[in-house]
Amino acid sequence: MNIRHYTSVADLVSIANASSGFLSIVMITMGNLVLAAKFILLAVIFDALDGWVARKINREDEYGFGKNIDSLSDIISFGVAPAMLLYMSYSSFGAPYLNLAVALLIVICGLLRLSRFNVITDASDDKFIGLPIPVTALVLGSFFLSGLFQADIALVIMGIVSLLMISTINYPKFRDIKIVAVSSILVVATLLPQNFLSNISYLPAKLLFIIILLYLIVVPIIDLYTRFIRSGPNVR
Repeated sequence: MNIRHYTSVADLVSIANASSGFLSIVMITMGNLVLAAKFILLAVIFDALDGWVARKINREDEYGFGKNIDSLSDIISFGVAPAMLLYMSYSSFGAPYLNLAVALLIVICGLLRLSRFNVITDASDDKFIGLPIPVTALVLGSFFLSGLFQADIALVIMGIVSLLMISTINYPKFRDIKIVAVSSILVVATLLPQNFLSNISYLPAKLLFIIILLYLIVVPIIDLYTRFIRSGPNVR
């Protein structure tokens, strides 16, 4: 059957996501890591838009084509591209292959996370089971562009991020328009040329990085506390 039978406008947005991830990898091979980081953040925007477009056009994904192309795009942009960026930004002097091990962990955990997502389709409307994979791009991209980047710290953070992706921690889905708007503005501002923002060139990336870190840290604490309360002994 013709490929046009399966595709919709939303899938074109997913392809733009994958294309951004591929261009990020190309920039990494050319040594332009700043532009590579911006391309993976651009991919996050496209990833957010494809679901919105699908809902707007009332897309009925009868064959699961949209879900699959979205996941395949995600593994390029939020698995392979961040892994390559981390690998190339870290000097292995003193710790040979450590950057390679963490980069590989990102890809493996990303594959496992997306495969689980496609099986259970994160049935709840208000939460993700495990950290959503676009966070790898948000945290590494914003950290790299923040002016605060340190490769050793990035290795630790991305190792934790990888394990959180395959955890059973419930991460909320933010649908509030104000939260989405602020996050989108920060991502777009981070993508702007530094000379355009003059003295505040690193501020959007710093704010974005801090917000993502809070999301990474606070949500597991709340989730584990909630589980502890629910499973604790009854006090009479």
